[in-house]
Amino acid sequence: MHFAPDFPDDAVMRQLMELLHEEIGLPERKTLRLETAINHDLGCDGADARHLMETLEERFAVELIDYDAYRYFQPEGFDVFQKRRAKGRANKMPLTIGMLYKAIKVQRWDTQALEEN
Repeated sequence: MHFAPDFPDDAVMRQLMELLHEEIGLPERKTLRLETAINHDLGCDGADARHLMETLEERFAVELIDYDAYRYFQPEGFDVFQKRRAKGRANKMPLTIGMLYKAIKVQRWDTQALEEN
């Protein structure tokens, strides 16, 4: 793995990188930045995304207060009810490593605060 020069190197980030490596795998030749989107750049979606966020919640005690999976990820499989709930959300927002890192640091998912840059 390669990291951008300004990439944090602390215990929280090392644990997050370990989790991402375990759950979705990390590219060997791509430089990771806080702006790297796990959904767009790393291809995390569906069941992998659900499991990743569940593990993040459990391992780091992050309260997923207003987390909305459909904002970032495609639904798993095809379900007419999920499609109806996801209507109008075709353009998925990037969910970045930086957002995960901030959520862990404050132990809660606050969509507005995390998406502000």
